[in-house]
Amino acid sequence: MNAHGAPARTTRTATLTLRGVVDGAREIAPVAIFVIPFGIAFGAAAIEKGLSAPLSVLMSTFVFAGASQFAALDLWASPMPYLMLALTVFAVNARHILLGAALAPWLLHLPMAKRYAVLSVLSDPNWAQATRALQRGETDAGLVLGSGLLMWIAWIIATAIGAVLGSNLGDLTRFGFDVLMIAFFAAAVVGQWRGLPDLVPWLVAATVALAGAWILPFGWHVVAGALAGGITGALRHG
Repeated sequence: MNAHGAPARTTRTATLTLRGVVDGAREIAPVAIFVIPFGIAFGAAAIEKGLSAPLSVLMSTFVFAGASQFAALDLWASPMPYLMLALTVFAVNARHILLGAALAPWLLHLPMAKRYAVLSVLSDPNWAQATRALQRGETDAGLVLGSGLLMWIAWIIATAIGAVLGSNLGDLTRFGFDVLMIAFFAAAVVGQWRGLPDLVPWLVAATVALAGAWILPFGWHVVAGALAGGITGALRHG
């Protein structure tokens, strides 16, 4: 018990095991399959913009950020607008600051090398998976690394397919793959519902994000919505 009569929190030391890596990859596999059409679409779009197939694959290997990569293609021109390109990619990926902060209580217990290995393959889907794992008391950060590695490999392979086959594949969205990601994150959010006290922060986050999509530069509405919802939740829960 703490000084206020409430049960004291216990800190569980994080680990990173091979079993966790395998389990993480297995859990994320159904989602990773549906990342492939997006990767193929990026590879095909990159070729249309004049990138070579090897350069397209290298971008997916070292950047591994679908939204940022598509945004970069929109700015790909000669001469290259390097400053605008950097600012746009930062804006689209700025939400990762918040994603990493949310996992800090878990990952800060890891040695620095392992911590950065996990964060290097962090994406929206395996972050959602990680938050659910944290809530059920998991301590093995291998779950995040394994799921991230599988998503990364799927993204690279899909980019290569798109770069080689290009427009011959047609419009992949006709299969409805784009709806799967929306359904995945909707399920992840619903799974974290703890009752009516969560309603106000969620509504604030959604309202700010939707409004920001109209008035803020591309990508910043996600950050604004997350910050607004987080601050609201912190104020309500003390």
